[in-house]
Amino acid sequence: MHHAKLIDNLTYPETANTHKLFFGIAAIAGLLSIAGLFTDTRQFFFSYLTSFVFIISISLGSLFFVMIHHITRSEYGVTLRRIPETFASYIYILGFLFVPILFGMDYLYLWMDEAVLAKDQLIADKTPYLNQTFFIIRNVIYFAVWGFLGYKLYANATKMDETGDWGIDTSQRKVSAPGVFLFAFTVAFAAFDWMMSLDPAWFSTMFGVYFFSMSFQVFFAVVILMALYLRSKGLLANTIKEAHLRDMTLLFFGFTVFYAYIAFGQYFLIYYANFPKEILWFYNRFENGYATIAWALLFGKFIIPFILLLPAKAKSNMKLVGSVAVMIIVLHFVEIYWIIMPVLHKGDISIHWLDITLLVTMISVFMGLFFNKFRQNNMVANNDPKLEASLSKH
Repeated sequence: MHHAKLIDNLTYPETANTHKLFFGIAAIAGLLSIAGLFTDTRQFFFSYLTSFVFIISISLGSLFFVMIHHITRSEYGVTLRRIPETFASYIYILGFLFVPILFGMDYLYLWMDEAVLAKDQLIADKTPYLNQTFFIIRNVIYFAVWGFLGYKLYANATKMDETGDWGIDTSQRKVSAPGVFLFAFTVAFAAFDWMMSLDPAWFSTMFGVYFFSMSFQVFFAVVILMALYLRSKGLLANTIKEAHLRDMTLLFFGFTVFYAYIAFGQYFLIYYANFPKEILWFYNRFENGYATIAWALLFGKFIIPFILLLPAKAKSNMKLVGSVAVMIIVLHFVEIYWIIMPVLHKGDISIHWLDITLLVTMISVFMGLFFNKFRQNNMVANNDPKLEASLSKH
């Protein structure tokens, strides 16, 4: 069997305590946040949901990328693939982080309130779908599907590192092909459940794709930054090449356009149809401080990245690409905030300290889990049959 030549050290430094640092920060911010649970319960759950959706979307984008990568048998991303594989590998743990949201359903979701159902026939008509039992069952299914896919694809990949058995490459495709189909359904319905049902009178058939497009755009930003971070630490400097980063940047650019197309499409159809119940959702997000966010999203998530990354040379300028990636990640959180928070704070923005402590907690747990897993196995799939081709990219 032929091994590709790798001159880099493949393991994350044992001495690095990156994961412990993140878990430490998570513990402190988490304890502060728990104080908020008792002082402002409703705010706590809204902030929690916002930060949870932010981190899970990165793992979901990663899972989709890994599956597509196996199905298309692509070569360009082999050197980078362990990063998204790792992000996707612990979705089942993130499932436990979802449990507090189930305890906060009374505070989050209007359709849990009997008084609202008695008054509003439109919301009451949705009870067969929007009820506590079915909501919990659906979410168990979502996390079971994602958790299994993420775990299995990672386990197979690391097994191939050890055994060099190329037959595993085929089984990765056998998992990924039905996996993508299940992924599409579960992610769309999760978006409906978590965020769209906060405004139970409102609906948009494009909302699932809208959430997916956001998640996939931010995924590229995160992976590019992770790769740049590893290279800055002198890790994988000869394995993850400029060519691989450039390929990721091309996709990042492409999915920025895709995101804009979906986000505008959803807005345009609702604006054009002009139904009061549907327009109201955008109306609440286009007034006062929320209007400022809406403009920031238009410019920061589409117009500015589009103009900056359009020239061919720009896609090789990693300082520029890295800066755009940071902007996208920040605005991705802002966008989730913009979708969720107007339900709690109608009329104008109100930033609560819980928004910040819970965000810090979630990011720290998420990154702590990542580095803890990342150091346990090789940072590159060193026995992948397509590695040779990937390394010879220029």
